[in-house]
Amino acid sequence: MSRIAAVRGALPPYRYSQGEIADAFARMCLPEGASRALLDRLYAGAKVGHRHLSLPLDRYDKLDGLGAANDVFIDTAVELGAEAVCGALEEAGLTPRDVDMIMFTSVTGIAAPSIEARVAGRIGLRPDVKRVPVFGLGCVAGAAGIARVHDYLRGWPEQVAVLLSVELCSLTLQREDSSVANMVAGALFGDGAAAVVMCGDGIPPGDGDSDGGDGRRPDGPGPAVLATRSHLYPGSEGVMGWDVGDTGFRVVLDASVPDVVRTYLAEDVHGFLTDHGLTAGDVTAWVCHPGGPKVLEAVSETLRLPPGALDVTWRSLAEVGNLSSSSVLHVLRDTLALRPPPGTPGLLIAMGPGFCSELVLLRW
Repeated sequence: MSRIAAVRGALPPYRYSQGEIADAFARMCLPEGASRALLDRLYAGAKVGHRHLSLPLDRYDKLDGLGAANDVFIDTAVELGAEAVCGALEEAGLTPRDVDMIMFTSVTGIAAPSIEARVAGRIGLRPDVKRVPVFGLGCVAGAAGIARVHDYLRGWPEQVAVLLSVELCSLTLQREDSSVANMVAGALFGDGAAAVVMCGDGIPPGDGDSDGGDGRRPDGPGPAVLATRSHLYPGSEGVMGWDVGDTGFRVVLDASVPDVVRTYLAEDVHGFLTDHGLTAGDVTAWVCHPGGPKVLEAVSETLRLPPGALDVTWRSLAEVGNLSSSSVLHVLRDTLALRPPPGTPGLLIAMGPGFCSELVLLRW
């Protein structure tokens, strides 16, 4: 097993209501004189109240192409990444010198040296820290990142690893693109980051009185990661992703995503739980990525979840929007704050480009 010692989120300082963002989108993306009826309907249907953005709204129409947007991505990602990692380590009672491996994931910008290398120098990670930058997993990467860090810690049980996710979705906005996909993305996605500190089972938990990493005994018990499962769905490569062009990342977001969820997810989840002697009724907390209202409704229906099972996810969607890979980590943080019954199972679920799903079985 591995153990989650701490989860910390970070959000950029510019926060706007859904109405303010809709007005800016209409100004930048709709043809002059075009009707806003569809745009307003999509923004209302997204069930998002507010979002945090990397820049003030009036600066987005001044970004001149992919290069300018990516420069903002690098600067902001390093700031938010450093904040999230330092906060998570402090919460765990550890220091940057305790980290043996850091995995970074994003699908909204590119950098070489990669973001975690820049964060390492900023916060003082050891020079021999192992780095694993990951690109392309999209929304599933929060869950897949925990799963792959878990795999690593099974081989290195006396080590400490960090998963860092930074997604600055607003910087991928395609101006003068009035397609439905661009409007849906503009209505759902926000900016944010999250960091997860994980430890192998060769490191016992501390007593909550850590003196800042001495002895590498993270504070508190934290949930254990028991098992993971990945599934690529056949013939679904065109459902979600990017078309990369001169103006940057143009979203691919097919309306069939909820149908794919209904087709495959129940068999995946029930088979995974059965393999571990569990049923859906045994799960005391569902940690689900907030892909959007139609996706969440499909998850609830196909898994026959009880009322309120996804309340934390719905609340996260309303408060900050869909943060791509960072979102499920924010939901995990919020779920941990509710203190699920100790010793009971939890299930973390995310889906993303591929099209694919990732399941992580937890023990609270």
